[in-house]
Amino acid sequence: AAQFSPFAALSGYNEIISETGKTTDTRPELDEEQLQHLNEVFSKILESLQSKPLVKGVCFVADTFREGGHTEVFSARVRNIDFAESALILSDGRSILFQDICELNICY
Repeated sequence: AAQFSPFAALSGYNEIISETGKTTDTRPELDEEQLQHLNEVFSKILESLQSKPLVKGVCFVADTFREGGHTEVFSARVRNIDFAESALILSDGRSILFQDICELNICY
């Protein structure tokens, strides 16, 4: 049976081709109004951190192979805020840097 299995002469070729076809977006620039909104939401999160507030938002995820990336929607409870790393620590284990957050809202 092994002699009839498919043979990939160029290992990794399909991955390179699919990576080449990907498009990336540039990191969104936030205006003053959006930054003010984020600051207000962070203040509310900090006030209610003990209750682990549920947040929904959009963050920028950098591409590992090229310049740019894509935006991703997330929803989770906030476990902690790491001021040393400037990151929001979510209950599902993700850590999102403040600079990567494009939009954020508390769900009541």
